[in-house]
Amino acid sequence: MLELNSSGIKNKEDWEKNGFNLPKFDRRTVINNTKENPTWIHFGAGNIFRSFPAALQQNLLNEGKTDKGIIVAEGYDYEIIEKINKKHDDLSLMVILKADGNIEKTVIGSIVESLTVNSDNVNDFERLKEIFRNPSLQMVSFTITEKGYSLVDKDENFISEVVEDFNNGPSKPKSYIGKMTALCYERYLNGKSPIALVSMDNCSHNGTKLYNAVSTFAEKWTDNGKAEDGFLDYINDPSCVSFPWSMIDKITPRPDDGVKNMLIDSGFLDAEPIVTSKNTYVASFTNAEEAEYLVIEDTFPNGRPCLEEAGVKFTDRNTVDRVEKMKVCTCLNPLHTALAVFGCLLSYTKIYKEMEAPELKALVEKVGYLEGLPVVVDPKIISPKAFLDEVLTKRIPNPFMPDTPQRIATDTSQKMPIRFGETIKAYINNPKLEVSELKFIPLVIAGWCRYLLGVDDNGNKFEISPDPMLATLREHLDGIRLGQKGPFHEKLKPILSNEKIFGVNLYEVGLGKLVETYFEEMVEAKGSVRVTLRNKLKYNQCNLY
Repeated sequence: MLELNSSGIKNKEDWEKNGFNLPKFDRRTVINNTKENPTWIHFGAGNIFRSFPAALQQNLLNEGKTDKGIIVAEGYDYEIIEKINKKHDDLSLMVILKADGNIEKTVIGSIVESLTVNSDNVNDFERLKEIFRNPSLQMVSFTITEKGYSLVDKDENFISEVVEDFNNGPSKPKSYIGKMTALCYERYLNGKSPIALVSMDNCSHNGTKLYNAVSTFAEKWTDNGKAEDGFLDYINDPSCVSFPWSMIDKITPRPDDGVKNMLIDSGFLDAEPIVTSKNTYVASFTNAEEAEYLVIEDTFPNGRPCLEEAGVKFTDRNTVDRVEKMKVCTCLNPLHTALAVFGCLLSYTKIYKEMEAPELKALVEKVGYLEGLPVVVDPKIISPKAFLDEVLTKRIPNPFMPDTPQRIATDTSQKMPIRFGETIKAYINNPKLEVSELKFIPLVIAGWCRYLLGVDDNGNKFEISPDPMLATLREHLDGIRLGQKGPFHEKLKPILSNEKIFGVNLYEVGLGKLVETYFEEMVEAKGSVRVTLRNKLKYNQCNLY
């Protein structure tokens, strides 16, 4: 049986005969080198980190291009560190699910130390301070989700623990960014060594979001005398502290039961996932797709790991912005949202299965190739057409990826202005195009409104994924029932005219009435969602290219 710990991986023959790849470096030496002179610490011990940045560093270690690993710190769910990292000596198992059916199983050994970002845990927080004091530290990276950078509540008021941290200063902060800023202050007090703080979260202009949060703390602390005046200057000086933008793209769903059973059949012990008290679903293994992209603005005042040798693209800020817009506005995220909405309505539980339905396959091809590519932002370093081809022919249809429409449908109201609103505005601003040419993006928007009824195409209720605007949106649509005839203008108008949701008022740009018409057709009777898709797409006659 295969045990995932430092002792267990010494039985190389047993692992390798069962198809597992092991680290090819002396891990004990790497651990010692890293702890003595760390170069990289990462905040956020989740699946994307373990499947992507940690794997990149492992490749460099295997090829002898570095002798340092990564220290990981978890600031949201401390149980991950105790029940996963510590239990397995910071080893992790990465399972890559390839579209051709092949599976790649790799033991990741590049993570050499794990800590909780908990100011009440004296040992861990003192160790974090020690790491930040070390001039050798070059990069602090983050995958803490977009919410992790927010200091305010839904009413735009500072969160109570943030206010408490403003008043108390950096001695024992409670909020995530408060703790992060306190560590930066520790570095400032001990030599003012430069550092790069690199958000790798999947959100627009992520580096600026991180800067805004950290600089707000620095400003509050210097204003109220809790930090030296020079600290704010240190944070605001890019030659001292940089906040590069990045674009990350790799699908890493939560651990899948099918993958778990495959691992157990391979002799792997302890593959059973756990659910923490904070409802984090985590396991000793991760499952992820093969495709991956990481583009980072090349501003590192203290040097950086040679990640370009592992496939990371380093470039300027404008190019990062263009890559991000290409992905989230045209070539991936809008297609995912379209499939999520209609997947829930049509009772799918796996994204890849939707691509077996001709009308859904045609829908995302139309949204991508026909309506998106004419206004795509071309970053030059990645071909939008090639990227879109890979998404539609390999990534989304991958039958071994267990991603769900229900997961992707989360927070859709927050995604609409970027995933569809930007394309609508691009049509408005392009003199060679007419916004009235858009037929399939409005169809997705109508599908989302139909989804908000919480009733599938067979008339059965389903659970709508979490969304911060859900209560308000549902209130607007209250009273609409499947089988009811329109018009529904008064019900839909508060939603479709909301510029915060779509980035534009859909009526003012000439799309509101079309969305209403599509919506009315989709609520006519049971089965009307699929019938509407088929009628609008005429998928048997599509010439998509």
